[in-house]
Amino acid sequence: MAVDNVGRVLELPMISYLHPEDQVLAEMLTGWRNQQLSRNLQHSTIEQRERLVRRFFEYTNEYPWCWTPAHVDEFFGDLRSERRAKQSTIRNYQDALRAFCSYVSTPEYGWDRLCEKFFGTHPAQVCFEWNTARHVQDAESDPAFTRRELQDFFDRADDEVTRIAASDRKGWLPAFRDSVMFKVAYGWGLRRNEVRHLQTVDFVRNPHAGEFGKYGVLHVRFGKAMRGSPPKRRSVLTVFDWSAEIVADWLERGHPHLGAGLDLFVSERGTLASETALLRRFRRYCEDLNLAPGLDFHSLRRSYVTHLIEAGMDALFVQQQVGHEHASTTALYTCVSSDYRTRTLRRALDSTLNNALGGKESETS
Repeated sequence: MAVDNVGRVLELPMISYLHPEDQVLAEMLTGWRNQQLSRNLQHSTIEQRERLVRRFFEYTNEYPWCWTPAHVDEFFGDLRSERRAKQSTIRNYQDALRAFCSYVSTPEYGWDRLCEKFFGTHPAQVCFEWNTARHVQDAESDPAFTRRELQDFFDRADDEVTRIAASDRKGWLPAFRDSVMFKVAYGWGLRRNEVRHLQTVDFVRNPHAGEFGKYGVLHVRFGKAMRGSPPKRRSVLTVFDWSAEIVADWLERGHPHLGAGLDLFVSERGTLASETALLRRFRRYCEDLNLAPGLDFHSLRRSYVTHLIEAGMDALFVQQQVGHEHASTTALYTCVSSDYRTRTLRRALDSTLNNALGGKESETS
């Protein structure tokens, strides 16, 4: 058997298989990969989905044509109870498994007829609305940093650079780089992949904000892509007075030691900064400061949105800064602090009270 470039199975006559179960499973995954490639999905997405299907197969010890909804209950139940997986992680895994089952059970691809011929049964959909997580909102977002927490986090990152440099040990440069990456992610509201792919030529002047020099606008080239589309580009205006100084300092004191190429953040080997090492350092700093366990790298972007809204920035401006297509998505990112809500309520009550008292004085006079 074989598969074509859109995932349809092709039976080859006069060929016998020593282990048909393993052969069919391997060709199913190859066909699914071809089908996803024809839909123009990213290679990283396809690889992540395939890993999930293989993981589910190893857990159940059953081939796809023998899977049942009970297997789904057991697998995801263990992920939630034993591994404490996030709700968003569970939902993404279930979406991947649902997509695979839909592919192998769709008659147009021919796997149902092939499995009936070899095994006397056929694959079926095992992920339904009643046994999978419902997507009831646009995103299950992590919390944002408060301004005090954010300052403490940045101070912790700077202290690490000072500590390593003072001990004459290796590692001060990666610590310096990661500290700048954290600040840039917050300073321009970037995702971690957007930060990792930044280049020195991505910064340009903003003629309407000369105080930022040549760092007035940041051109993001690796924005989050829509499914089946290339990365989206956007331009982010610099809004914090300290952010331009952070980048200028890195280009003067850190970047030249790493080869001074176009890429803004690289490892000592000249490759893009390691995402794994960056996230490991982020978690360590959060643990050292006893910050909320739900905080992750994306919380820097959420904090950017929240703090701009709290500062009175126009909601449409913030939406365009972070590249959200819909205002509802930006609203989900916004997690204003209790102090901000209290101040807002106080101003509203004071305004109402003053208006009422003013009206009574007018009636009396």
